[in-house]
Amino acid sequence: MSAKQSNRKQRTTAARRSQPRRSQPRRAATQPRNPEIRFDDLGPLWQRWLGANQDKPVPLDRWLKQAHNRQQGLSPAQRWALNSAMIQASRFQQLAQALEDQFFQDDEIDWQQWDLQWQTGQLRGDAFWYWIGLRGHGQWLKSRHQLRDTSYRERLFTALKQQALEQPLSPLWCLWHGIRPQWLALLQQRAQQSGWSDKQLQSFIKKQCDFPPLWLRAKAGTNLAELEQSLNEQGVDAQLKHINGSEVLAAFGGKAVQSSSQYQQGEIEIQDLASQQIAAAVGARPGDKIWDACAGAGGKSLALASALNGKGSVTATDIQQYKLDELKRRAKRAQLQNIRQFCWDGEQPLKLPAEIRKQHGFDRILVDAPCTAAGTWRRNPDARWRFSASDSQQLQILQQQLLQHASAALRPGGVLVYATCSWQLSENEQQVDTFLQHNPDFTLDEQCMLGAPLEDADCMFYARLLKR
Repeated sequence: MSAKQSNRKQRTTAARRSQPRRSQPRRAATQPRNPEIRFDDLGPLWQRWLGANQDKPVPLDRWLKQAHNRQQGLSPAQRWALNSAMIQASRFQQLAQALEDQFFQDDEIDWQQWDLQWQTGQLRGDAFWYWIGLRGHGQWLKSRHQLRDTSYRERLFTALKQQALEQPLSPLWCLWHGIRPQWLALLQQRAQQSGWSDKQLQSFIKKQCDFPPLWLRAKAGTNLAELEQSLNEQGVDAQLKHINGSEVLAAFGGKAVQSSSQYQQGEIEIQDLASQQIAAAVGARPGDKIWDACAGAGGKSLALASALNGKGSVTATDIQQYKLDELKRRAKRAQLQNIRQFCWDGEQPLKLPAEIRKQHGFDRILVDAPCTAAGTWRRNPDARWRFSASDSQQLQILQQQLLQHASAALRPGGVLVYATCSWQLSENEQQVDTFLQHNPDFTLDEQCMLGAPLEDADCMFYARLLKR
């Protein structure tokens, strides 16, 4: 026996004694029973995805939809399986490289130092998909591939899994959950600021390995119990939840919510729970003139307009016209007539509409600022690999600029809500502190984090500021 084989034997003795079965994840109602997928299907698709992101990053879900539209002859089962595999690959691509590097190295690796040298897209081919399949319980493991030593690979996988899970918050534990070890210090800052325990921080990181439910927002006054029953009768796995004294509705599978009569008639909207809470924090009242400064596709604009009960207006602006076009379609479906939208790039203060000038500014302003989107990694696992210090710094400059310009459009006595879908202190509490230092006519009413780990939703932040 060679020295290398001896070292491998020592590292995997415990794993050999007991080969636990890989538990299967709970089958979603929308998951096809027998998805057809092969290594040969995955490799080219992953290569194309990596190439598409070299020049200008594209969200994975949007890219997959475009890729499938160009790819003829795929069954729904195949599309579902390919999408699932690509999401798992995006989520655990760094772990796959770590496993492959350990496979070829006898000594234990310093994962903290190793992480500093890692770059996305380094490992490809059958080895990559083999590791992703083990971590994500992939159906393609039974497909043909050219790998050798698969029995040792599986024992190594089991041994490193055991080592990782026995050392919570260690660099290897972070890798196992799809988190770069270098991000742990920032996450610990968040935990300290928010008063999370170590168990809550661990829970937050563990949640990055799965999706939150699809949260739904119904029109005010809707009987949610009757809505839940109706959606289930239409094949949507809808469940009523009680959170912080309120009833909220979520979908966990079944038929697509968009196929329901309530969605098509504008009676419900898909909106994450934390996003709904941010809209509620604005405190819209009938008659208010509200500005949603970074409206995007308008989820919060719709919630604000609905709260006005036909009295008052919402001005929605964004730098991207196509997002405002989507808002216009959504507002038409929801039968909301009190939303107007136009582009604003945030470079200069907004030129106020005539009726807003008459009352010396908006009553309420929401600045849901562009951010690193670190709080949405569960839904968008590809976004985590674009997370960097340089991007954060550039976004922080933009966030402060937007706050300054937007605040100038608020009337005395008005409410300014600053929000992000990020957990970073530098994008949240620190930005609020900087703004208040330069704007003594504003005071902080409240600020908090929403969503994970305390709620099964995206992680978002808001601060409500009052103008004297």
